[in-house]
Amino acid sequence: MKAVNTFEQTYRHTPPFTAFTPYRICPIGAHSDHNLGKITGFAINKGIHIAYGPKQNGVIEIQSLQFSKRAQWHVNSTPENKQGDWADHLRGATIALNARYPLRTGLCAIIDGELPIGGLSSSAAVIITFINALCKLNNIKLTDQELIQTALEAENKYVGVSCGKLDQSCEVYCKKDHLLHMDIKDGWYEIIPANPGMKPFKIAVFFSGIERSLTSSKFNMRVDELRSAAYALKAFSGIDYGKFSETNMRDIPREVYEKYKHCLPENWRKRAEHWFTEFERVEAGAEAWRRGDIKEFGRLCFESGRSSIYNWETGSPELIKLYEIMTQTDGIYGGRFSGAGFKGCCMALIDPDFEESILEKVKREYLKAFPNLEGKYSAHICYTADGVKLDI
Repeated sequence: MKAVNTFEQTYRHTPPFTAFTPYRICPIGAHSDHNLGKITGFAINKGIHIAYGPKQNGVIEIQSLQFSKRAQWHVNSTPENKQGDWADHLRGATIALNARYPLRTGLCAIIDGELPIGGLSSSAAVIITFINALCKLNNIKLTDQELIQTALEAENKYVGVSCGKLDQSCEVYCKKDHLLHMDIKDGWYEIIPANPGMKPFKIAVFFSGIERSLTSSKFNMRVDELRSAAYALKAFSGIDYGKFSETNMRDIPREVYEKYKHCLPENWRKRAEHWFTEFERVEAGAEAWRRGDIKEFGRLCFESGRSSIYNWETGSPELIKLYEIMTQTDGIYGGRFSGAGFKGCCMALIDPDFEESILEKVKREYLKAFPNLEGKYSAHICYTADGVKLDI
């Protein structure tokens, strides 16, 4: 493991502890968690590794193998404002955890991500991995809900990304060969096992070769547009409304949306249309998975991707091309952008019998359209996995 080897080279001894957090994919339910929708998800067998040890003086000294700059701060004097580098997610996590449980012990650590950055919730996986390490060294035992909420606060309050808790929930709750079906409004969730009669599948991840940052994309703008639509629908229909930041599309009955959607600006209407139809796709997808109909589940996943392009209006030219290629490739049950969808990657559920031909066709067609990304594009075959576990 690269993180262990680098730790040994840096600190001249074996790391006392290691841990792993899986990445996640969301086949149906994208762009809805921040407005209290429903989601589906899988953890996958690739993710973030950390090798670490304690620093009794309270200093945090951490290096990512994906970035050149090593970061340092103290558990009790973390910068109040983000510093503009990769470690801001971890500074935010330090503050969020310290507000709940006073921290005394710091750490020295090496972090390594197995796949390219973008679309698999690498930021959430890094945060969860880091929080688990800090908890281990400070004898803190978090519940799953506390872990999810602490990680979410780091992104929302410190980094400034208006995401919901889809990523964190998948990375904590998921179980190998099961589908996570979750209602973000009240935290209810179920883990649905793969039906014994379901056709076999693998997960393919196609990286566009373009990395992305949510804070520099239009992610927050899309969330604000959806929330604006909900706020306006409340006003049009006479529903009581309070603070804008506390308004969610989940507050709006479908019949209210249908009655007043013509009053909304086109962009706001599109965001709302995606949210309501995605809500319905999640419910239909959970039932398709339960009865073992992976073809229908895949069709809904493709439909989700289409709505993300035309209603949520996300997707770089590269990702849109990848999506289009996937829809025209034999053996792919379904797929869509993974993550925010501005850059990063696409995910697909594939028939293992077509694996070789799928990988060949997608690469050939994609690089034909974007020859400049030769050497940057990559494809990876993954499997479902259990959620985060501390590995000592």
